[in-house]
Amino acid sequence: MTRIFFLWLACATLFAPAWAQNKPIRLIVPYAAGGPIDVTARALAERVKDTLGTVIIDNKPGAGGNLGADLVAKANPDGYTIGIAATATHAINPWLFAKMPYDAGRDFAPITQMLRVPNVLVMNADTAQRLKIINLADLVAYAKVNPGRLNFGSGGNGSAGHLAGEMFKRAAGIFAVHIPYNGGNPAQLALLSGQVDFNFDNLATAAPNIKSGKLIALAVTTAQRSSALPDIAAVSETLKGFEIDTWWGLVAPAGTPREVVDRLNKAFTAALGAPETKTRFAMLMAEPVATTPEQFEAFMKKELIRYESVVKASGAKVD
Repeated sequence: MTRIFFLWLACATLFAPAWAQNKPIRLIVPYAAGGPIDVTARALAERVKDTLGTVIIDNKPGAGGNLGADLVAKANPDGYTIGIAATATHAINPWLFAKMPYDAGRDFAPITQMLRVPNVLVMNADTAQRLKIINLADLVAYAKVNPGRLNFGSGGNGSAGHLAGEMFKRAAGIFAVHIPYNGGNPAQLALLSGQVDFNFDNLATAAPNIKSGKLIALAVTTAQRSSALPDIAAVSETLKGFEIDTWWGLVAPAGTPREVVDRLNKAFTAALGAPETKTRFAMLMAEPVATTPEQFEAFMKKELIRYESVVKASGAKVD
C-alpha cells in the first residue's frame, strides 16, 4: 500500500502543471518606483496574492521603458515572469527608436489591459488670465491670430505629452513651439513658472495643481469627459475625433501556455473589478480596464498602427 501511494505521488508530481509549484511571480515594471504605473502594479500585486501567491515587483527603468519590456520578451515563457506594456513601450517606441530590442507585436502574450488615465491640456493660470484664455476655443483662436507665439512643454521628444501636442496642433490647424524637457517633472515646473504656455500632462500628475488654482485645465484628451473632472470639456467637443490617453496593461513572454495566461487573466481582472481597487485607482485619476487577452491584443495592435503616423508627423527620432 505504501509503495502504491508513493508511486501515485511521483506520477502526480511528474504530470502536475508547472503552476502547481509554490513559486513567486516576478512582475517587471519598466519604469522607476513611485510613479502611477508602479503604484498601480503594486496595488494589484497585493490583491492577487490569495489566488496567485506572492507577486514581486521588479522595477527596470531605462531606454524609455524598452529595457524592462525587453526583459519580459526574453524571459522564460512559464508564467512566472510577466510585465507591464504601456503606451510608450508598445505603441510609441517602435516608431520612435531606430533600433528596437523586441517586437511589440510578436514577442508578448497579452494578459489584460489594466488602466487608462486621461491626459489634460493645462495652462499656467497667470498666462491664461493675461491672454484672456478661458477655454480651448480661446486657445485655438489666439494661436491662429498669433502663430508661433505660444509654446508647449513636454517630458522629451517623442514623449506622450509631445505627441499629444503635435496631434493637437495638426487637428486645430495651429503652430506652437515645442520645448522638450528631460522628464515630466521638469516640464511641469517649467509650466508652473511660466516658462512655457501650456502642456499636455497626465491627469493624475496635474490634478493637485489644477485644484490649487496654479494651472487651468482647458480640456481632457479622452473621447468623453473624465468622471474625475466632469466639468472639464473634452478636446473632441471642440476638435471632433480627437482622442489620446495613457494606458498600460499586463503581458507575458510570447509562448506562455494559454492555460497559464487564462489563470493570470482571471486573477488580475477580478482584482481590477474589486471595489477597493476602483476606489484606490480613482485617487490616481485612473480608470480600471479589465479585458480578455484577445481584446487587449486587438487594442495594442490598433494603438501601434495609430501612433505610426503621429510619431512620423512629429519628426521625433531616437537613434
